[in-house]
Amino acid sequence: MAGHGTVKAINGLATRWAAALPHDGTVLAAAGVWPLLGLLADGAAGPARQELSDALGIPADGAATAARDLLSTLGATRGLGTALGLWTRGTLPVEPAWLDRLPADVHGQLTGDPVSDQVHLDTWAAKCTQGQIDAMPVTVNDETLLVLASALALRTDWIRPFTPGGMEAETGPWRGMNLAGLHRTTSLLNRVGVANTAVGPLTELQVIGTHGIDVHLYLGTPEATTGQVLTAAVGALHDRRAMVPGEHLPYGTPGPGLSVTRVPSVDGEPTLHVSTVPFTVKAHHDLLDHPDLFGLRTATDTSQGHFPGISAKPLAVQAAAQAMTATFGARGFRSAAVTAFAMVAGGIPRHPFRAREISARFDRPFGFLALHRTSRLVLNAGWVSDPDTFEEVSWDW
Repeated sequence: MAGHGTVKAINGLATRWAAALPHDGTVLAAAGVWPLLGLLADGAAGPARQELSDALGIPADGAATAARDLLSTLGATRGLGTALGLWTRGTLPVEPAWLDRLPADVHGQLTGDPVSDQVHLDTWAAKCTQGQIDAMPVTVNDETLLVLASALALRTDWIRPFTPGGMEAETGPWRGMNLAGLHRTTSLLNRVGVANTAVGPLTELQVIGTHGIDVHLYLGTPEATTGQVLTAAVGALHDRRAMVPGEHLPYGTPGPGLSVTRVPSVDGEPTLHVSTVPFTVKAHHDLLDHPDLFGLRTATDTSQGHFPGISAKPLAVQAAAQAMTATFGARGFRSAAVTAFAMVAGGIPRHPFRAREISARFDRPFGFLALHRTSRLVLNAGWVSDPDTFEEVSWDW
């Protein structure tokens, strides 16, 4: 997997992006944006180069290599699919040195006919995400000279599937909804834990998937915002000492959605009961809504060119966006993201017959991270505000 510096840089971008999110259900993939910013930074000059480097969290000089290495290692990971695409107009000279730092066989042509070019780009997006994303998130026009895009598709099946059923929220915004529920019981208490964070206690549930790709669910206090919960969640990934595991949690209600009790038991085995909801979250992000976050403030100034390392012809960023979808179900998790830039000129206590029992309920809005288990690279980050109802959910996928 990617080196520690790259993981830290991408997770840093994910944290800053999450902090800027609204409260509605959403999902993002900083790992889809980051390599494109790296390739742009490699070809940029002047203030645009510095701004892109700052957004990346690494020097621009090594950005193209880091971007290519990331795409290569992600693509070699089971359960992940990645693709990079570059399309340019025939009238745009492209610097051979910049092209050489891209993976082989990614360079295609734009005809200059926006309708046929858009169909071609949309087909690429659908093919690279197994149909989960059916269109490129940017629209080309007569002035578009270059499109640079990445696709990231993820699929992981749970080691132990959930049992589907119903669920009822006793309090909060989901109260009274006919919720679809996902339930399971395990003796592995440390799948759940509580971190004390700057925004209060944060409950983490680890859902372990195949191929070393897991999804963690995070429930904060009712007052905590989307950005606060997800920022604290990424922080907790990198500071595991702050996480108190289930077997060491005090009795009572040590964290949001948690109850820890001692109950009569036949065999003294501890149990963790988990209840959550299936969900599908879709999002479209216009990256230019946050130009400073992505280092694109200067790069979008069409009064001059900013990318002499890409082309001798002056270029400026015309559009930048990401389309994303993620689904969490009884058997696993899948997601897809297409990101595109368009450019224009310009220990357990044991007691006989008593056992620790933990109940974890995610029955109000919560955050989630999909991550590579060993490197802690965050592949997706999202927020669930609109769960599936019992009538809406399909269990067969």
